[in-house]
Amino acid sequence: MQIIQSIREKGAAITVAVIVLCLIGFILMDAKPGSGGNASSQSLGKVNGESIDLTAFNKRVNIAELQEQQRSGQRPSGVRANQLRDQIWNTLVAEKIFFEEAAKVGIDFTPSELSSILLSSDPSNPFMQQQGMQDASGKLDITKAQEALRNIKKLTGEQKEQVNAEIVDPLRLSSLVAKYSGLISASAYYPKWMQEKEALESKNFSEISYVAIPYNDIADSTVKVTDADINAYVQKNKELFKQEAGRMISYVTFSQLPSKEDSSNIIMQVEKLKIAFAADSNAQMFVARNASLIDFQDSYLPKSKIQSGQIDTIAKLPAGTVYGPFVENGAFVLAKMLGSKQLPDSVKARHILIPTVDPQSGQPVNEDATAKNRADSLFTAIKAGSDFAALAAQFSSDGSKDKGGDLGTFGYGQMVPEFNDFCFNKTTGEKGVVRSQYGYHIIEIINQKNFSPAYKIAFVAKEINSSDLTINNASLQATKASAVASGAELGKYVAANGLSMIQNPILIKENDYSIGAMQEARSLVKWVFEAKKGDISEPFSIGDDFVVAVVDKVTAEGVQDAASARSGAEAIIVKEKKAAMIKKKLGTLPTLDAAAAAYNKQVVQAGADSTILFSAQIINGIGVEPKLIGAAFNKANLAKPTPPFAGTSAVYVVKVNAIKTLQADALEMVQQQISSRLTAIRGKTNSWYEGLQKAATIKDKRSQIF
Repeated sequence: MQIIQSIREKGAAITVAVIVLCLIGFILMDAKPGSGGNASSQSLGKVNGESIDLTAFNKRVNIAELQEQQRSGQRPSGVRANQLRDQIWNTLVAEKIFFEEAAKVGIDFTPSELSSILLSSDPSNPFMQQQGMQDASGKLDITKAQEALRNIKKLTGEQKEQVNAEIVDPLRLSSLVAKYSGLISASAYYPKWMQEKEALESKNFSEISYVAIPYNDIADSTVKVTDADINAYVQKNKELFKQEAGRMISYVTFSQLPSKEDSSNIIMQVEKLKIAFAADSNAQMFVARNASLIDFQDSYLPKSKIQSGQIDTIAKLPAGTVYGPFVENGAFVLAKMLGSKQLPDSVKARHILIPTVDPQSGQPVNEDATAKNRADSLFTAIKAGSDFAALAAQFSSDGSKDKGGDLGTFGYGQMVPEFNDFCFNKTTGEKGVVRSQYGYHIIEIINQKNFSPAYKIAFVAKEINSSDLTINNASLQATKASAVASGAELGKYVAANGLSMIQNPILIKENDYSIGAMQEARSLVKWVFEAKKGDISEPFSIGDDFVVAVVDKVTAEGVQDAASARSGAEAIIVKEKKAAMIKKKLGTLPTLDAAAAAYNKQVVQAGADSTILFSAQIINGIGVEPKLIGAAFNKANLAKPTPPFAGTSAVYVVKVNAIKTLQADALEMVQQQISSRLTAIRGKTNSWYEGLQKAATIKDKRSQIF
């Protein structure tokens, strides 16, 4: 509908018609969530017994890659392609888990709900995000929306599947999630008896006397934690020490980056070109003949549009001068100033477009020769005095035809290159015919503003590449390292050759595609899961390095062994052992004075400031000690001290001196805290998906395919 929008954004925008075509697929209600592919297709995995079809998965990935290509101008590859596959897998898993759960509680998303969204002016409506679908007040033009929906009811097949993946399923999912979240939030219940109990408890505060023996009074060196201790602790706390199946590795890298000799050779080549570049009268041919990394651009550009960190220096050069070589973007570069002129920073223009292709589908609509002849004829008529606006209204295929072809004012670089070059390099009042990717434009420049210097510069750039000698030497060293018999031998080889062995600290999982700083390491990950503990890999070429790895550890799904769990369990076990030592020395029922004397401590008073509350998170001057708070409100401790008990940071002996009632102002503050408890409870319901995912049975077989 609005081809000029496509011209402005260089073809990257998705048009209204395509999105509308997509949306109707759901209205027809032929496709259900989870359908797609054929029954005989390969399964990529299962969620609660329901298969994720490889064909359907690949279609989703292909759509995501096309969308990425539309946004960035290039098809994703490497790490980005792996990231997209991960995103699609996670989305499909989430859909299967959630749609199943929504069906259990009777939540659905009906065609009438979708129609309601599409015919509303709500910002979530995809129509509202497209130019040309709003009326003068900025609301959705209902007539246009209804007409679009009527025109696309014939949509079937692959286009329909694309719609569901791009538009419909996200709308359906967001609607169901909103309903389900509301249901969960409304179900949060704070019983009245509990509110009354907490209100009663909130009226009191405690005053105590206590003795604290900090754990750090006992040196860590006196406490030994064995593997048996850790295994026993892990068995009691399995939920804290779950582990996934995976591998731990170490590796050594051999750089393939250019050596000093490589850089010296390349800069010598570039230096030899400098004199010839300055003398050559045809810069365009010179750049092409010498295979420059930077293509010749035969146009004048503002400094802001020239991609070089040296532009401020280059812009000061006289015409014909060559500057460099300098290093930029991994290359040695020469820059030759060809000239400068004044260019506007904005232009007002109008045009008539005779198309060669449909901007939505990319299909031909006119033969090139036919479109050119028509554009030339119109241009001749305009030069002879015909009304430009009238011809635009009659012949132009662009949305600006209703304005007599007027495009308004636009900045440098907003139009496609051919269109941009004409408007900014010609002068006000000039007319001409220009061909772009959309067809033939008859252009008239109406006005130009804010002139400033622009420059025509030719660049010759030679990439700083590694020589065959450098690459072959790195490969040879890596091959020698991979030939050793064991991990220990590899360590010796690394040490003897002044290299470093890198221990990857994170568990590698079967579907990973990166390891540490190595972003495209899928081939190494696959080897790791085919290898056994102690195996040495062949050299893998990853990024700028050859990599040789050794499998240090193979972990199975379940709970961690002592070595893996030690970092998480040792400090806790040390604390438990210290607590046992302290309690043994204090005895079963010591008095406060006896407990203080045993470790040369003082009996301390606390709570007179009314801050020891049953609902308190911390105690002033002590910290987070929930067991101490519990003891402070146990009336049995009014008569005698508690037995020694282990707290967060110390072993305590406590005696309750009094349990008193708060003053009115302090009580009001506590009651306000209680009244907000229900809001906090409801806020915690937002993590419901993690619970559903944890309860689901997910079988992932992606590593067998990718």
